[in-house]
Amino acid sequence: MTYLFKIASLFAILFFVSCNKEEDASAQAAADDAIIQEYINDHGLNATATGSGLYVVIDNPGFGASCNENSDVKVAYTGYFTDGINFDQSPASGITFNLQGVIRGWTEGIPHFNEGGSGTLLIPSALGYGTSGSASGSIPPNTVLVFDVELIDVL
Repeated sequence: MTYLFKIASLFAILFFVSCNKEEDASAQAAADDAIIQEYINDHGLNATATGSGLYVVIDNPGFGASCNENSDVKVAYTGYFTDGINFDQSPASGITFNLQGVIRGWTEGIPHFNEGGSGTLLIPSALGYGTSGSASGSIPPNTVLVFDVELIDVL
């Protein structure tokens, strides 16, 4: 009987921990969305929600080749926080990478542009660096990210 009680107790604890993590993620997603909505309103942006929490602003859709989440691409970008502080920037000539090797917000967002296209990705923390932040420490946990991007080439 003691053995069954221990197993039942373990399942109960795991259930409550799991529920708390889901509640925390849901609360963070709502907080991120409020931050993004405020940013959109404050900057007068015409942004489209993708359904995952990501918002895309298309300044120029581009007219070249399209890409998908598995493509190799060359992108020029500037990354900053919603307060305008820049945390990263590529050379103007761009950098090349596969969309499977970057944060989920880029994997989902970059394919909204064709070659030559540009705009802004407003990325909730869950599609960025999540609850851990970046390994380098330059991006804190649970941080909304803004990227101005130009899709230079689909390789």
